[in-house]
Amino acid sequence: MKKDIDFNNVEQVSIAVVLERESPEAKVWNVYLINLRDEKLKTVLVSSKGYGEKDGQDVKTSVLRHSLGDLDAQAFKAIEAIDEQVFGLTNEYFLTYYAGGRMYDKKFVFLPESIIESNIIRIPLVNKPGVMIG
Repeated sequence: MKKDIDFNNVEQVSIAVVLERESPEAKVWNVYLINLRDEKLKTVLVSSKGYGEKDGQDVKTSVLRHSLGDLDAQAFKAIEAIDEQVFGLTNEYFLTYYAGGRMYDKKFVFLPESIIESNIIRIPLVNKPGVMIG
């Protein structure tokens, strides 16, 4: 049965945790979906959750579901705000969309402590600093 399913490979689509702005009091971070393809993504859905261990206790965040609609080629869209307090957890984003009449899905996982200064790059299209997977 599984051999009959066509698993479409997600390419040129990324998730990024982006530093929007910072002040002496706080940093503001958002999570973005980035479409580097030359094709529109349709009916985009993203679910997010965090889990792991903090201070010796198992921690799970709520599962959030986001319907982003369509995303044009070479474009980006904010998914959600993210708090620095969950950077020590595993942060998982499950993406589903249609393109070219086919359905695609992929899990993007930011491991604990992966959103750190040494991993920050200039995020394409968004043109702000952040950490990107994909």
